[in-house]
Amino acid sequence: MNLIKTFASVGGMTTLSRILGFIRDSIIARVFGVGIATDAFFVAFKIPNLLRRISAEGAFTQAFVPILAEYKTKKTKVEVNLLISKVATLLGIFLVVITLLGVFGAPWLIYISAPGFISDPEKFNLTVNLLQITFPYIFFISLVSMAGGVLNTYGKFAVPAFTPVWLNVSFIIAALYFSNIFDEPVMALAWAVFFGGILQLFFQIPFLKQIGCLPQINFDLKDKGVWRILKLMGPAILGVSVIQVSLLINTIFASFLASGSVSWLYYADRLMEFPAGILGVALSTILLPNLSKSFSKKRTKDYSDLINWGLRFGILLAVPAAIALAILAIPLISTLFYYGAFTEKDILMTQYALTAYSIGLVGLILIKILAPAFYAQQNIKTPVKIALFTLFCTQFMNLIFIGSLKHAGLALAIGLGACINAGLLFFHLKKGKVFKLSAGWPIFLSKVFFAAFIMALSLLYFKGTIDLWMNYSAFSRFAHLLTLIIFGGAVYFAILRLCRLDISEFFKKTIQ
Repeated sequence: MNLIKTFASVGGMTTLSRILGFIRDSIIARVFGVGIATDAFFVAFKIPNLLRRISAEGAFTQAFVPILAEYKTKKTKVEVNLLISKVATLLGIFLVVITLLGVFGAPWLIYISAPGFISDPEKFNLTVNLLQITFPYIFFISLVSMAGGVLNTYGKFAVPAFTPVWLNVSFIIAALYFSNIFDEPVMALAWAVFFGGILQLFFQIPFLKQIGCLPQINFDLKDKGVWRILKLMGPAILGVSVIQVSLLINTIFASFLASGSVSWLYYADRLMEFPAGILGVALSTILLPNLSKSFSKKRTKDYSDLINWGLRFGILLAVPAAIALAILAIPLISTLFYYGAFTEKDILMTQYALTAYSIGLVGLILIKILAPAFYAQQNIKTPVKIALFTLFCTQFMNLIFIGSLKHAGLALAIGLGACINAGLLFFHLKKGKVFKLSAGWPIFLSKVFFAAFIMALSLLYFKGTIDLWMNYSAFSRFAHLLTLIIFGGAVYFAILRLCRLDISEFFKKTIQ
């Protein structure tokens, strides 16, 4: 398997999804603007998303994929399929219970997650109603995540990477064509979440059939593999919950700030998630099953080589992406969101948050590479301990920053927390006996940072003033932004070439 080809496939599908995500957010910003309704929706959407990351994409994937990879390597196809069926049955039962609790307990969830809304009954009641519609998304998307773990283990990386496109399509159609049929137009977005989850699940079913891994209902849970997954999920849930609790606390803080703070953080987070999703998620998706396979076969050299490749490739692309996000914040926000009800003030407030978030982008991407190295060893305790320490640091920084920096302080704390998390993961991985750092790292890093510095100077010189971007037509904004992105990328890679950094080595990496 050529890793770059696989990365290009996953990254390409993820890019398509993220582009549609920006189109969706641009339409939402234009139709709904920033205010009570959008704050209510983003809180209502954040809660099932948070639980999804805990139960499905987070703890479940970390525990399930390494065991599934081990079964695929050492067991028969029948045993693999039985494991998948038993795990799917158990997960389904758990999700039904969670979904019912969420729908009927929606008011209490809003009390906990956005207490600042209590003082505004209209805003509070709207958020509760939205949450009761969006919450079943946790059921559908968790099963989607399990299916994605199976497909990734069998090398079908592009299918799970394309799946989120359907949620974005659902959002776009709802915002454009159905917002006018509701007394409260933002309700259309809640139903878009519900039907988007169904579309994603049904999209993956034919591909599971294709590889012969479509789960069957099986209540016989006396399987060592199932219980090993549950045992691993305990600390994994704690570890992933720490990160999500940190984000939830940020929402709680933001709910007490000026109206619009939740939305400004949301739009900034969406921009940061573009490179984080393409690079971090794609690399994590590729690395976890392959690292699990290498570790289960005791191929420690392949294991180390994979991590070294992932770290170098991640840094090569994450460093310029983080710098570009900070420098091009105004061009990006004005091009994507400055339409209709989205105001100049919203641009500036979102810019502050995005600049603060960009500080942690490299850390966020490195976490996606380093954490799977521990999960592949079925060692979840170490990342959990690090996550707990990071939570403490993040909340301490929140208290320090929020007074003077407001919503941007919350974003800065998240960014710096990601850097602390990544640094500690690397320290503990390097301290272990399995991973060995390859030669040439100091020279590689010096070339990357020098090229990124020259790129930063070039972008600062040519990006233009804030007034210029606010007075541009939509087409002029897009054309100028695209030119800056191409120009910045060309400068960066040209300097790397002058520094004799051989990028072709990344394209040659393969794994059996």
